[in-house]
Amino acid sequence: MSPFIGSATRTPRWEHLRVDETDAVVTVTLARPDKLNALTFGAYADLRDLLAELSRERSVRALVLAGEGRGFCSGGDVDEIIGATLSMDTAQLLDFNRMTGQVVRAIRECPFPVIAAVHGVAAGAGAVLALAADFRVADPSARFAFLFTRVGLSGGDMGAAYLLPRVVGLGHATRLLMLGDPVRAPEAERIGLISELTDEGRADEAAQILARRLAEGPALAYAQTKALLTAELDMPLAASVELDASTQALLMNGEDYTEFHAAFTEKRPPKWSGR
Repeated sequence: MSPFIGSATRTPRWEHLRVDETDAVVTVTLARPDKLNALTFGAYADLRDLLAELSRERSVRALVLAGEGRGFCSGGDVDEIIGATLSMDTAQLLDFNRMTGQVVRAIRECPFPVIAAVHGVAAGAGAVLALAADFRVADPSARFAFLFTRVGLSGGDMGAAYLLPRVVGLGHATRLLMLGDPVRAPEAERIGLISELTDEGRADEAAQILARRLAEGPALAYAQTKALLTAELDMPLAASVELDASTQALLMNGEDYTEFHAAFTEKRPPKWSGR
């Protein structure tokens, strides 16, 4: 995302999300615990716009996406979204579905790592939000369910049919997207859907520890690694190694690369600037 903006400044308050920032780590909390953090039209729009704002600022080094209460996110609100979409025409439905996809693209394309801290249910759109993150840190209560076929829709919602096979393989992805059966934490870890399995009730804490580690590291190197992981998913090998070569040549002209050599020579930890 381009860092160039017009006259707009960062939104001071978000109606549908709780946003906290400490030492370049932003924590975004889905905060409808009475509804298992079910998403509304406003929540989708806020996530899309917040990620765009943070990406332009370039001050954020890591983002944690969490859910308040008993679970991470139960998906789209049955009344406020599913009920409302029944009265929409095709153009309106296309606008809505494009918006949900824009949220996933924003998670994948933002220049900082995104960590999903998952406990309890991550269902439907909630499962896809976690899937789109760079890391999924979960405790034993976590369960993922891609429920789209259960409501008569395609399992390939919000980019799930693109992302999930690349995370867990085509066989597991076919089973999860077609049947919509829940996957509990032990199996999710076994098939690679979970990056880190924590002790009970420790997912949020572990996600913050990982976020701080990333925030203190070489931000530009992380950003370029994330960009290459996304860009090269569909590239032939020749194009991938050429893109790698161009990226490394640019980073070798950066301050962090020079700083690593100086720190190594002086036998001290590097002081990363993200440049």
